[in-house]
Amino acid sequence: MLTTRKLLIAGTLLSLLSILATTPAYAFDGRGGDNVTIQAGQVINDDLYVGATEFVLDGTVNGDVVAFAQAVTINGAITGDLITAAQTVVINGSVAGNVRMAGGILFVGEKAKIGGDVVGAGYSLELRKGSSVGRDLVVGTGQTLLAGDVARNVLASAGSLEIAGNVGGNVKAEVGEASQAQSGPPPSMFFRQSTVPVPIVKPGLTIDPAAKIKGNLDYTQDTDLTIPAGVVAGKITHSPRPVEQNQRPPEKTSQQKVADWALRSLRSLVTLLLIGLLLLWLFPIFTGAVSAQLEHKPLPSLGWGVVTYAGFFFTLMVIFFVTVIAAIVFGLLTLGGLSASIVVLGLLALLTLITAFVLTVVFLAKIVFGLSLGRWLLGRLNSPLAGHRYWPMVIGMAITVVVVALLTFPLIPGVLGWLVNLAIVLMGLGALWLWGRDKASKKPEVLAS
Repeated sequence: MLTTRKLLIAGTLLSLLSILATTPAYAFDGRGGDNVTIQAGQVINDDLYVGATEFVLDGTVNGDVVAFAQAVTINGAITGDLITAAQTVVINGSVAGNVRMAGGILFVGEKAKIGGDVVGAGYSLELRKGSSVGRDLVVGTGQTLLAGDVARNVLASAGSLEIAGNVGGNVKAEVGEASQAQSGPPPSMFFRQSTVPVPIVKPGLTIDPAAKIKGNLDYTQDTDLTIPAGVVAGKITHSPRPVEQNQRPPEKTSQQKVADWALRSLRSLVTLLLIGLLLLWLFPIFTGAVSAQLEHKPLPSLGWGVVTYAGFFFTLMVIFFVTVIAAIVFGLLTLGGLSASIVVLGLLALLTLITAFVLTVVFLAKIVFGLSLGRWLLGRLNSPLAGHRYWPMVIGMAITVVVVALLTFPLIPGVLGWLVNLAIVLMGLGALWLWGRDKASKKPEVLAS
């Protein structure tokens, strides 16, 4: 997916999120309700936080304004920054700092003066002629109509972009295809509650002959445009949009497949041997006891391995649902801190359980099987190495990896190797379960008085 589409989708989702979040609510400190209006002549000497259905600023705020509503209208003055998300954002006044806005319709009127940067995301952004941005303009929209003045640079990603104003720096734009015809219902159908009209901008990049770009123009679009003479003072760079690569990579040769198979098998053997030696060195009693369970109870180990495998995923579901339900219940009881703690603990439990299970399946279960196989083979051969701490695991693990590798040889189709590997893992899991069950069922010894 192209960057333009990604930014458009992100902007639309942010707009929808703001709509869902704008039910009458009270912010940290400020104004809340259905309609919040700061009357003309009223001065607020502090940062203002607003959560409302409709917010209108006709007065002055000596600080920052953070507003979330269905409709936000700035007719007055803000000496700090404006951060807002709404279905419709209208700026007709002045903002001395930066503007960060997201919504369906973003509108900057002809009398608007913005001293800092403007960052906007949404369906439509319009800067009317007469408006001004004191620094940079960064937009990710479906369409943008830039008829106002931008003192520095413009960075735009839009399906449709029209430049009719003055840009004091560079313009870098990624736009949709100019030849693409507009289809579907008009935008006004989806924004009937907007307090400003929605312009219709032709797809792709359009530059008015009256526009002025004092820096360079770098645009990404399949079609190479004819830029009006005298509009761009700097260098013009056209780049076609990158072609989406949906083709599969070339098929590997037989030699490459065999080489990858051999390297993968060798890497698996070395890894399992190193971890197995470490386990036998640090936890010889535990590792030996689990492998003894498998050696003496191979079929029960396989059966309990299946149960353990299924039980793991069932446990994950239980932890997840308990966490969600508990968080909702405590959230409804207004115990927000406890609700957040439950969510964190639930996530930690899931992460810990998943990590332990993956390590067990990938390493421990196979090492247990290899140790059991080595002991059984050396015992059958009456070898003195059968009682050695390390050699049974080394020999059994090597045999296991080699057998599985031969069954998964790339030039031999089939799933036999996968099935054998699964059986090994399940038997190791089952042996671990039987060991744990026996440990839990043993009653502690009572010392005689």
